[in-house]
This record gives sequence, C-alpha cells and structure tokens, in this order.
Amino acid sequence: MTKVTVVGAGNVGATCANVLAHMDILKHVHLLDIQGSMAQGKALDTWQQAPIDSYSTYLTGSDNYADTAGSDIVVITAGIPRKPGMSRDDLVSTNAKIVASVTENILKYSENPIIIIVSNPLDVMTYAAYKKSGLDSTRVIGMAGVLDTARYRAFLATEIGVSPKDIQAVLMGGHGDTMVPLPRYTTVSGIPVTELVEKDKLEAIIDRTTNGGGELVKLMGTSAWYAPGAAAAQMVEAIVKDEKRIFPCCAYLTGQYGIDDLCVGVPVVLGKGGIERIIELQLQDDEKAGLAKSAAAVKEIVDAYNAMGL
Repeated sequence: MTKVTVVGAGNVGATCANVLAHMDILKHVHLLDIQGSMAQGKALDTWQQAPIDSYSTYLTGSDNYADTAGSDIVVITAGIPRKPGMSRDDLVSTNAKIVASVTENILKYSENPIIIIVSNPLDVMTYAAYKKSGLDSTRVIGMAGVLDTARYRAFLATEIGVSPKDIQAVLMGGHGDTMVPLPRYTTVSGIPVTELVEKDKLEAIIDRTTNGGGELVKLMGTSAWYAPGAAAAQMVEAIVKDEKRIFPCCAYLTGQYGIDDLCVGVPVVLGKGGIERIIELQLQDDEKAGLAKSAAAVKEIVDAYNAMGL
C-alpha cells in the first residue's frame, strides 16, 4: 500500500498527515479539504519539513476528489468539531451528511479502500460510512479505543510514575461517556494495575478517561487533535505494515458480544485486510452490563440517524 488520503485538513487531519509523513512508510499522502488552499498549504508545509526531519513521504493537498484516486486507505476526519456545552451526539445530523458525502465521493475514485473514521459521534459515523459504502465491514473501522486507551494509559502513567510505554489496556463500547474501561485487562509490564493503584484512585482515572474529550474541549474551546491524529496514524501504520496488532477499534458487529447491526468498540486484530479478527473476551457480569448499556446508548443515536433517511 502506498497512498493514503486524509479527508479534512483541520487540526486532526493535518496532525494525522504529519504523523504519517514522519513514519516514512508511505510514498504519498494526500490531504483533501473543501478549503483546497488550506489543504495544499498544510501539505506543502509538511513536505518542506521532510529535509529537516528526514522522511521521504510526499504530500499533496487539494479540494478535488479526483486527486484521491487509487487510495489504499482513507482517513475521514471531516466534520464540525465540538464546542463547549456540546456532546458528540449533538453533531450527528451535520456530520452524518458530511461523512456520507465524503464516503460516496471517495468511492468514485478508489476501489475497495480501507476507511478509518475519526469524525464524531464516532460510532454512528462509522455505521453511516459502512452503510453508505457497501464495503465489507472489515474495511470500515472507527478510531475510538486507540485514543481512549491512550488517555487511560497516560493518566495511569502519571499516577504510578512509570512510562506509558509499559501500560497495556483495553476499553470497549461507545466513544463517549458510556465507554467501558476494563481494569481486569489493564497491566503495567504484566503487573495487574490493581496491584499498583488503589481502587478509589483507579475509579477516578476511569471516570476522567470516560470524560477525556470533554475535559479538553473545556480547556481549549474545541476538540483535541494531537492524540486523535496520532491514533488514526497508528491504525494506518498497523494496516500498511500488516502488523496484526490488537487495538480496541469501533467495528460493525453481527452478534459478537450479543450486539447486532451496530458499530461499537471491541478488541480487533488490524492487518493489511483491515479488521482481520474480532476478539471476543469472556466478560464478567458487570462488564457485560456496562457494554450492553453503552451499546444501547449508541443504538439510540443510530436509530435517530436511520430516521433521517440519509
């Protein structure tokens, strides 16, 4: 795979393109935006960074879908960002129309790409892109758990006083306040996190994680971009390199975990085929209840999306 298109040259999209360039694993990254000159400028700026940071990935930018032709992977970040007081769900009507339009136009020029959704509300936008695309469900993936686990791991690293590199974690469910962190599957170099963090502090970290996006919106007045952009780029890397990495991603489920016809976060194996396997964990009763509650919250918004008839 040699060409990746990032749709949306705002903060998240531009960060994703820049991180991908620094990975130096692609021949070409194209940045697409309705503001073509901004996309062109950010791509050019990142290309001019190449001699300084020693990478060879060539970047271009435009507002023309024809320039995305032959893309192997498409990352969709397009949509309006959250503002203070807004939930991800408030964005559904506007962003669903944008994601549906982007998906339709991308497929005019690229055959059978893998699509990674970053636009919010993430779970519903992944569902919308899957339904609109007609692609196999293994090729439409939502970026949620990679970001959410990164936040969780960062908070744990601060609390424990260790490198975040040594922390592994799994979260499931929707991307939002109903996400389901799983302390039972959280380890620090193989050591269960429950042996290193007191229960009340761990619960506080979990609560902070579930509201991690909202915390940043309050601080900055808009959605985060460095970590989300890097998370999407990490998913691209796993696919391009066929790494078979296990990540929590938003995937279309057909009965796994008792959930059907919804896109929610579950652990998956990412490789050159996209989602190569969905891993079904043996959840305990409280974990099952949390996941069911999260899926129900996602379904409520999906039903509202379906009622729009987009």
